[in-house]
Amino acid sequence: MPNNYKLGSIVIMKKAHPCGENKWEITRLGADIKIKCLGCGRSIMMPRIEFNKKLKKVVGGQNDETKA
Repeated sequence: MPNNYKLGSIVIMKKAHPCGENKWEITRLGADIKIKCLGCGRSIMMPRIEFNKKLKKVVGGQNDETKA
């Protein structure tokens, strides 16, 4: 499964955050990925493998480039 996300991408996770929002912004990439909730601003870090399992879809982001 190719990773089609990058720094600044907005992603939707399978489960919603306790604040009710399920959209997150990627703020750090590496072996661990740091994401920030767009509802309340809380940041969490998780291993890349766990992130890939919990990821539902990539919505876009500030660095989004459309491909024709």
